[in-house]
Amino acid sequence: MLQELSRHLGLGALLSELRTRAGSYDLVDHWQQGEFHHDVVVRVPESAALPGRILVVATNCNGGVKEIFCFGSLPDRGALWHHRCPDNGEFAGDLPPVLDSVRTLHWFDPCELLKPDARSEYRADARERQAGGGWQLKTESAPGAACGRRDG
Repeated sequence: MLQELSRHLGLGALLSELRTRAGSYDLVDHWQQGEFHHDVVVRVPESAALPGRILVVATNCNGGVKEIFCFGSLPDRGALWHHRCPDNGEFAGDLPPVLDSVRTLHWFDPCELLKPDARSEYRADARERQAGGGWQLKTESAPGAACGRRDG
């Protein structure tokens, strides 16, 4: 079923198909790493025709599905990134066995998003490096500051 789900290249379509095929799903978590990578973690019923109950659907910033992992238990975020980028010393942990996985045509090496010179749409003075790499808005940024607009 994972291969069939991966044919839906948008997150909304994939989740709709997952509901049709599995009967339901529960949103467990959403992890964002940098500006351009999201992991959506869902739990499916035991009756789903999948080798495990936990799916991690990796998307780009537009909801384009890049990769899907299937696990028997919930993975740790740091362990998942350690699996993806083993040379990045800021990520660690043991990943539960990957029971199945698939990549789509949207996939590219996610480690590229974590480099110090990674592309950003945030102004340099409005962003900060996220743990592990990638950019996030500074926590003290004023509304509108990331795009150059200053309120007040």
